[in-house]
Amino acid sequence: MIRPAPLIVLGIALSTPVLAQNAPAQNAPPPGALACSGCHPPAPVAGILVPALNGKPATEIVTQMAAFASGAQASTVMGRIAKGFNEDEVKAIAAWYAAQK
Repeated sequence: MIRPAPLIVLGIALSTPVLAQNAPAQNAPPPGALACSGCHPPAPVAGILVPALNGKPATEIVTQMAAFASGAQASTVMGRIAKGFNEDEVKAIAAWYAAQK
C-alpha cells in the first residue's frame, strides 16, 4: 500500500478552507443588489408604495431602470440611483431579483 507523504496531506488539508472561501457563493447577489433592499421589501406589503422586486421578471426591472435613468419615468430618487449602474450591472441585478422567490 502506498501512503501519501504527511506534508502532502497537510497541504491539502490546509488549502481546502482557502479554496472554499474563494469559491463563489451559491446564488450570491451581484454588486449593488442588496442596496435595493433598503427600500424594496422582499414581498409585497399592504400600504407600501415601493414594489417588491423578488420574483419580478428581469425584463420588467431592466425596462423600469432604463426609464428611471432616462427620466421617462418620474421618480424621487430612482432616477439618480438608476444612473449609477451600467447596463450590465442592471441586467445582473434584475436577473438575481427575478430568481428570488
